[in-house]
Amino acid sequence: MKIDFPNRIKKILITGGAGFIGGSVIRKFLKETSVEIYNLDKMGYASNLKGIEETINELGDKSKKKHHLINIDLNEKDKVNEAIKFIDPDLIMHLAAESHVDRSIENPSGFIKSNIIGTFNLLEAARNHWEKMIPERKEFFRFHHISTDEVFGSLGIKGFFKETTAYDPRSPYSASKASSDHLVNAWYHTYGLPIVISNCSNNYGPWQFPEKLIPVVILKALKMQNIPLYGDGLNIRDWLFVDDHAEALILTASRGLIGNSYCIGSRNERTNIEVVTTICEIMDQKFPNNSPHSRLIKQVKDRPGHDKRYAIDPSKIYQELKWRPQFEFEKGIKYTVDWYSKNQEWCTNILDNSK
Repeated sequence: MKIDFPNRIKKILITGGAGFIGGSVIRKFLKETSVEIYNLDKMGYASNLKGIEETINELGDKSKKKHHLINIDLNEKDKVNEAIKFIDPDLIMHLAAESHVDRSIENPSGFIKSNIIGTFNLLEAARNHWEKMIPERKEFFRFHHISTDEVFGSLGIKGFFKETTAYDPRSPYSASKASSDHLVNAWYHTYGLPIVISNCSNNYGPWQFPEKLIPVVILKALKMQNIPLYGDGLNIRDWLFVDDHAEALILTASRGLIGNSYCIGSRNERTNIEVVTTICEIMDQKFPNNSPHSRLIKQVKDRPGHDKRYAIDPSKIYQELKWRPQFEFEKGIKYTVDWYSKNQEWCTNILDNSK
């Protein structure tokens, strides 16, 4: 679906725009709008601009002038304040976050600094900026905080996460994201900062950092290496194609009701073993001489605090913002396997640079 974006929004600040989801959002803005994009990113281990650069090359020099990288860590409070004063944004989309659960278990302090302190610094800078705006612009300014369904904890066999679900985070990562959600809500209720929050299900697709489940499985299968599977593989996730999520985020940022939250999911629940097996079946079709790839699947010790099931009820965003995902899982996963098969060099390079 093509973006119908408000003309009054001229300049957007996107934090974490060199990340997986942020990059997808920026590419969509570049292709379908004339807005000026300021990409504030600390350029950490998972940051990469290649996808954005490829889009700019496809679109030509004019698009290059619409994207500006600002290499700042959100923990640098003074620099964050200076950046927002310089940018003077009409909209802030806050995607920057440490997001890998295993890394949060090994080193939680980085998640506290980035996801909690970083969000606090950005909120304060945004509030100062918003309070000084002229009334005409102040009325339309928004702070969109992008979060995860992991803040809600774990579901049983039945039920779905929705906007009214109580928070119950189980990992250092999800706890840090829950904390940032609470901060954003507090700045709305206490200071009146016009915010909107979205909580999404598991994303997948091109340009995802190769330590996440789906890229790991694809790359291991391509190299005929053992494919690790946590525990019994029966943990369930609702899989959302990243480009569908980007579209939902842009709609939420521009049309979501102030002070509201929106749960974004695609109703594509799969167990981890189903995801891994599906990828193996696709690999069998692409590389029949190496079949069956399923023989590479090896169970490993389960992750501590591994939530059993995530599933989102997206009724609110379906009804209020008329958003619908375009990618069923079968379509999206085939596309993703093809992309990683053709971009193994990028995967190798970004993994090498992250060490």
